[in-house]
Amino acid sequence: MSRLYIVPTPIGNLEDITLRAVRILKEVDLILAEDTRTSSVLLRKYGITTRMESHHKFNEHRTVASVTEKILSGIHVALISDAGTPGISDPGFLLVRSCVEAGVEVETLPGATAFVPALVNSGFPCDRFVFEGFLPVKKGRQTRLKALQEETRTMIFYESPHRLAKTLTQFAEYFGAERPASVSREISKIYDTTHRGTLASLAEYFTSHEPKGEIVIVVSAHNPAKNPVAEK
Repeated sequence: MSRLYIVPTPIGNLEDITLRAVRILKEVDLILAEDTRTSSVLLRKYGITTRMESHHKFNEHRTVASVTEKILSGIHVALISDAGTPGISDPGFLLVRSCVEAGVEVETLPGATAFVPALVNSGFPCDRFVFEGFLPVKKGRQTRLKALQEETRTMIFYESPHRLAKTLTQFAEYFGAERPASVSREISKIYDTTHRGTLASLAEYFTSHEPKGEIVIVVSAHNPAKNPVAEK
């Protein structure tokens, strides 16, 4: 029976791919890639010649039905993103939902996701955490921040480099300037770094040191005795 495979890809170092992922990408009939140019670098490295088609946030609404029909007709399909696990702040959810509703078998391989190494490397408790991904840029942002002010689990956010300093400043206003946090960038790449400190100190640092690359922010859980939140 044909199926949809969700295949995680490396978030930086191309060696961070599983043997099984390479095998599946070689065996399927079609690979759906967020950006075929980006993914072709990985596929060439491992001698994968499977045909690729684009599947990204700008066309997924139009293509999920046709892809689901292809799988139902007997074609094995693998979905990959530029980096990490499809569906985690990347296209994937709509296709998985469509396949599940149509009775198509979906198999998700374990693999790379940026927030896991960032969380573990932060030094904050990993037993209970909440993944927020990218916060809304405008509408709904303040409402979300207010709702998270007294969150008792470690919080994880994705952010773009050009918004990092502003976001950290905003976090300090809502979560408290002395709230411990960490900022990880370029995970598994040459310039992989993690900065730790208070939200205020991190905001100050990144205001004068403009970052590059993929960013993961980890903020410690609310502790009324140690980090009272600001009234907003």
